Amino acid sequence: MSERNSRKDLIGIVSSRSGDKTIKVTYFYKIPHPLYKKEIKRKTVLHVHDDKNECKVGDKVEVMETRPLSKLKRWRVVRVVETAPTI
Repeated sequence: MSERNSRKDLIGIVSSRSGDKTIKVTYFYKIPHPLYKKEIKRKTVLHVHDDKNECKVGDKVEVMETRPLSKLKRWRVVRVVETAPTI
């Protein structure tokens, strides 16, 4: 049980719907500069499995690490935290 709970989970923003049941999630974080200690903004783009095709561009989603599902997909959607505003 503890092995299953040790999976990483992140919260990011859906940046693209790249295919059927696949989305791209951008995860933003900050790290201190090694010498000057000023915070630097960084981002990572994750390929995420969206089984129900429920996520739209702009949604804030929680993702969890999982077994390899394809060449690039190593994450899956746990839940939609916040939906994107519709115009």
